[in-house]
Amino acid sequence: MTHRMTGAVLAVLVLLSLVVPARVAHAQALKVGFTDHELLILNMEEYRQIQQQLQTEAQNMQQGLQTSMQDYQEKLDRYQKQQALLSPERRQEREQELLQLQGEIQQSAAQAEQQLANREAELMRPLLERVQTAIEEVAEEQGLDIVLRGQGILYINPDRIVDITRAVAMKLGIEVDEETAAANPSN
Repeated sequence: MTHRMTGAVLAVLVLLSLVVPARVAHAQALKVGFTDHELLILNMEEYRQIQQQLQTEAQNMQQGLQTSMQDYQEKLDRYQKQQALLSPERRQEREQELLQLQGEIQQSAAQAEQQLANREAELMRPLLERVQTAIEEVAEEQGLDIVLRGQGILYINPDRIVDITRAVAMKLGIEVDEETAAANPSN
């Protein structure tokens, strides 16, 4: 008997916890905005500078790898020419050296790729923080409760949801081409 009463009381409490917030939310509707942060970032001069810097660093890394690949190719060609003249032990030794060199090149390439990704994250962090700060400032100025990323939005009611992309762009001191923004599916 006590178990049934406890279950009934629990059910009433759960129902109340669902109904009360729904009524409060209905009485006070959320103000929602959205922005296309990628469009903002792509239009920032700092982003273009970062991309140029990363491209230069990638080219430098690529040159180092190409030097190693040329060295490997020369050793491979030399081995292939001398292979018939080598003893089985020396042949196996040279093949092992070539495999080791090939593994080192692959490891260097993977490390270079990881270094470049880390460098990109390092360079982009201040830019992303600046965009986030501008979004937060515009959201606060416009009294928004929630700001969504524009790329995932399939439909908006323009009377209830606000596009803050241009306001954020102004806060960042950048221009966003109106045609580009209008062509964006989130707008």
